Amino acid sequence: MPATPPKTPKISSVKAAPTPVIQKGAPVLRQIAKSVPAKAIRSAKLKRIIERMQRVIAEQDDAVAVAAPQIGEPWRIFVVAGKVFLPDYAELDADQLRERQTAGLIPPDAVYINPEIVKLSRQKQTLLEGCLSVRWLYGNVERAQKATVKALDEHGKPFTRGASGLLAQIFQHETDHLNGILFIDLASDLREEPPQDDSTT
Repeated sequence: MPATPPKTPKISSVKAAPTPVIQKGAPVLRQIAKSVPAKAIRSAKLKRIIERMQRVIAEQDDAVAVAAPQIGEPWRIFVVAGKVFLPDYAELDADQLRERQTAGLIPPDAVYINPEIVKLSRQKQTLLEGCLSVRWLYGNVERAQKATVKALDEHGKPFTRGASGLLAQIFQHETDHLNGILFIDLASDLREEPPQDDSTT
């Protein structure tokens, strides 16, 4: 999932990612992802999958999370970018985030294996969403204001995390991916906002 587009659609800092992100139309995005077996959680294969997901987040400035099916792996895993956990994340631009990264001030990415949403608030809100697998479309999606997820981390340790705001939105968006649902299935007012080169401004 990418962060919502900036007030101007220029995204000159976003570079083409060498790690492929599967785009809509691929069957894997419409499948219900498989639970990761307990014996596989600390395997070298799963470690490589998680590393590829983390590379996607690192390579795309606007990425805030990614699910395993988006890199062609049909497993119930998603990764949330560490920058999302910064208290002032919403106020930071790409350059400021890179400065924080260079200074070692970005929390590590959070891995969610076999995640399950166990609670959603009754209160809803309509939020602007996009998707790394549906470039460069954005639309309004109704989501619960708060969400609680239980999952396993990359070491197989169980944990539960509650969230509101952007993180709650991410939990719901990424869980949809694991169930073969894209945000465009739910969105209204879809519109395209491609990035602009500096030469066009």
